[in-house]
Amino acid sequence: MRMSPPALPRRAAAEFIGTAALVAVVVGSGIRADSLSQDTGVRLIANAAASALGLGLLIVLIGPLSGAHFNPVVTLSEWWSRRQEGRGRDVLVYIAAQIAGAVTGALLAEAMFGRAPGSWATEPRTALHLLLGEAVATAGLVLVVRGLRHIGRPGLAPVAVAGYIGAAIWFTSSGSFANPAATLGRSFSDSFTGIAPASVPAFAAAQLLGMLLGMGLAGVLYGTDPASGEPNASGARRTV
Repeated sequence: MRMSPPALPRRAAAEFIGTAALVAVVVGSGIRADSLSQDTGVRLIANAAASALGLGLLIVLIGPLSGAHFNPVVTLSEWWSRRQEGRGRDVLVYIAAQIAGAVTGALLAEAMFGRAPGSWATEPRTALHLLLGEAVATAGLVLVVRGLRHIGRPGLAPVAVAGYIGAAIWFTSSGSFANPAATLGRSFSDSFTGIAPASVPAFAAAQLLGMLLGMGLAGVLYGTDPASGEPNASGARRTV
């Protein structure tokens, strides 16, 4: 028998902590890799491995509390499938917690490596092929999350979602940010994983477009959403 989801404040705290930890892993592993090697391939391997492992562990730990979204596009796609139930306030609280967590995580990573927190990233990422890569990366993420629920295998989320992100860091031109909150957070780190603030709006727009594409693909492949009482992709009952 599954327990009822925690109250909204605890779920919001879980999303804040989980998103902060995830961005700290992504940014921190990028800073570490950059200090150890000048080989771009080696740095990317290190960053992708740490990001995938960290994400998988966080889904295991946070999933039963909040669903382990850590990402506005996951929250929005989950809400859209249950929009008849309302919960608009929950969505806003989740997204606010994710944004605050992402910025906190980036600043924490900077501070852990003795760098002055708050330095804006200087790496521009505005080329059209990078935006296409972001749309593809986000569409794939949404498809994985929704697909796991549709096929009744939500318990595979820690491996499947983390594995997908690790792969997408390599197979997409953008490096698979696939997360508007994390994208904003990474603009606070002038490092291997950073993105210039001016590039954030275009990346976020591409991610939202990818979310719609992923939802459309899930609809084509699996049809309508399962009943609202079904578990979400983290193994916990959906809370948004």
